[in-house]
Amino acid sequence: VQLQASGGGSVQAGGSLRISCAASGRPFSRFGAGWFRQAPRKEREFVAGISWTGGTTEYADSVKGRFTISRDNAKNTVYLQMNSLKPEDTAVYYCAVEHTPFRHSIQTMPASYDGWGVGTLVTVSS
Repeated sequence: VQLQASGGGSVQAGGSLRISCAASGRPFSRFGAGWFRQAPRKEREFVAGISWTGGTTEYADSVKGRFTISRDNAKNTVYLQMNSLKPEDTAVYYCAVEHTPFRHSIQTMPASYDGWGVGTLVTVSS
């Protein structure tokens, strides 16, 4: 699977951004998808995940209530709406697709995903 994240940029604290990820090379609608992020000198961390149907979502505690993950299977695209952004949200954001199709539970470990592709940088200034 090939993934391309886009939509990142620079915003002030309290602002909003929506980032997108377009998938190709695999029947995207059969697989859960996730967003991860990696800040300088930190490990990659789970941000949000969505099941293949879109009916189940899960969020890291640090973004719960501020971020919303969604998907449009007709467009092979997954989105992350980020509101009330904080400086600590600054990172490169990556999307990925689960190895195993038709899962309803959300996987939070990077090892459960592949097709990372190129991330998109989000910078939040105070």
